[in-house]
Amino acid sequence: MIDYLSGLKPDALNEALAGLSDNALVSLPWLFEFWALEGHQLSPASSWKTWVILGGRGAGKTRAGAEWVRAQVEGARPADSGHCKRVALVGETIDQCREVMVFGESGILACTPPDRRPEWQATRKRLLWPNGAVAELYSAFDPERLRGPQFDAAWVDELAKWKRGREAWDMLQFALRLGDEPRQVVTTTPKNNALLREILGEASTVKTSAPTSANSANLAASFLKYVTAKYHGTRLGRQELEGELLVAEEGALWSLEGIKRGDVQEFSRIVVAVDPPVTSGAKADLCGIVVAGVVAEGPPVNWKATVLKDASVQGASPQAWAAKAVQMFHEYGADRLVAEVNQGGELVESLIRQIDPLVPYRAVRASRGKVARAEPVAALYEQGRVAHLPGMDALEDQMCQMTGTGYQGAGSPDRVDALVWAITDLMIDPAAKFLAPRVRGL
Repeated sequence: MIDYLSGLKPDALNEALAGLSDNALVSLPWLFEFWALEGHQLSPASSWKTWVILGGRGAGKTRAGAEWVRAQVEGARPADSGHCKRVALVGETIDQCREVMVFGESGILACTPPDRRPEWQATRKRLLWPNGAVAELYSAFDPERLRGPQFDAAWVDELAKWKRGREAWDMLQFALRLGDEPRQVVTTTPKNNALLREILGEASTVKTSAPTSANSANLAASFLKYVTAKYHGTRLGRQELEGELLVAEEGALWSLEGIKRGDVQEFSRIVVAVDPPVTSGAKADLCGIVVAGVVAEGPPVNWKATVLKDASVQGASPQAWAAKAVQMFHEYGADRLVAEVNQGGELVESLIRQIDPLVPYRAVRASRGKVARAEPVAALYEQGRVAHLPGMDALEDQMCQMTGTGYQGAGSPDRVDALVWAITDLMIDPAAKFLAPRVRGL
């Protein structure tokens, strides 16, 4: 019946609907197979362990996840058993699970007909269906809560932004051990990270995807017009609107796989590097501000650096970004503040001195192009001598767009410029001074 109706033209569809009984018409809104968007909202027919639904903002990922849970737990009649009895609902936080997966406009309660609607048990953080099926909420911030319970299905939402994604995902895999074929659905905007790429690479994973525009009938026209005009063709637009999983540009100096993850140590030196914007005001270029430290023990070949903070600011006045840089200097107990002065000249130092006259300061001037300055720093990453603390997504995105022929992203790579000045001051310039006497003695 559903296949028949979905294939009709509007006039024929209206005629067919007029011939349905009242009971059939009442039921029709709850038949997701009829309304589902073709290509990414219906479960693939092939055998799979994990179904990953990638999509732009508003593409219908949440609705697909909620309807899949319904299909697993519901029987033919409200009290009949479904295929699954115990489901895990896992999001970044419990609040996000509740507000998006359970109570959201496309969440489980909104998608379920009244006679099958589960009861929300707030104190137990779970849904209980009339047939006894249960769905329990879990936060990816607390992976240990997944140690102990067991499930025959799971819905995982926005995995790509989980801060503790690896630990939470691993614990969930050990808990999916009930029934004949426990399975899981992942709904996420395709933000690039190692865990998501690993899941997509598994033989037991299937993937569907769709852009935001695929669900245009259910989105505000003004929203779609605005975000398309603003972000179409940009890297952010390709990720957030087209639902593309982006990796490094061809020929990029850096790749996400090549960036090590580090931790806070007892550093020999810490610097705050600033790449000031040329203009000011709300539409000004971003001011790159990066904090990094180095452990400089033994010869330079043994030195290792860690990027501690990307504190870059957008649209700030000169006084505001200078204040931010000085704040980072004191917050991290830095040894020096380094700033490029090609555009601002003495004004940059003057701004810094107005806020704190005693900050140790070094002005640096670019005599080579951005790529030439970045290449020695990229080489240190290849050697595994530079690591990042978490929270560097925007910086790493710019890094992956810096190629041997120039920056492929929109605007200027101000975060990368600040990073290059920081690592140059910590490792490259001191190493050159260390080796110079030996070269002269040859």
